[in-house]
Amino acid sequence: MAYVPIPKDLSTVKTKVMFNLTKRQLICFSFALIVGLPFFFIFKKNAGTSLATLIMIFVMLPFFMFAMYEKHGQPLEVLIKHYFEVRFLRPKQRPYRNNNFYAILMRQNRLDKEVKDIVTSKQSKQNKAYKSR
Repeated sequence: MAYVPIPKDLSTVKTKVMFNLTKRQLICFSFALIVGLPFFFIFKKNAGTSLATLIMIFVMLPFFMFAMYEKHGQPLEVLIKHYFEVRFLRPKQRPYRNNNFYAILMRQNRLDKEVKDIVTSKQSKQNKAYKSR
């Protein structure tokens, strides 16, 4: 009897549109065909069929990679974007920073003391001015 594995996590199952391919794969393969076929016909006249075929394959290869490659559920363009951000945009050294709740409490306590000192100094000046009258 034939055995068909059924995935337990249905979020990884992708809907097939046509020819047992997903919509993403169909779009990428179409772009590969649109870009690669002219290269074949251009180079076939000058370089021969085998070299034209190799050139066409190398031109179409990035589109195939974008259609098929996926790591940890992320397509290739997302992985390239993350790599570019980590490599060039983000700083190399990332210091560990945390929100120190104790420092916030100390700062608030210091500010409360300042306000209290200001209020008491104003009251003492008013009392002195009142007594001198």
